[in-house]
Amino acid sequence: QLQASGGGLVQAGGSLRLSCAASGRTASHYGLGWFHQAPGKEREFVGGVSFSGGTTYYADSVKGRFTIARDNAKNTVYLQMNSLKPEDTGVYYCAARLWEATPTPGMYAYWGQGTQVTVSS
Repeated sequence: QLQASGGGLVQAGGSLRLSCAASGRTASHYGLGWFHQAPGKEREFVGGVSFSGGTTYYADSVKGRFTIARDNAKNTVYLQMNSLKPEDTGVYYCAARLWEATPTPGMYAYWGQGTQVTVSS
């Protein structure tokens, strides 16, 4: 089970940190992906982290602005979002699949409920 949190309203240029808490004995075996769904658009890959935390992946649109980190002791993955833009507005979902993250939403076995991020201009 995944629980995403940390969304909110922020001005352009501001920052937010999203959290995705995982439950289950084997949570540390799963890669985590973050996805963004803007109003009226399809869900798109933002970034991901491998099960160990040793490998991270980012979409070109967020490279240099967003950072993903995981704390396996807390079964939590974080998405630090800096220099936010109005186009970053939408619902952010975390998703889990064994071992490695991937940009393809259909390859994830588990999804969190999403957390709303609104960036005002």
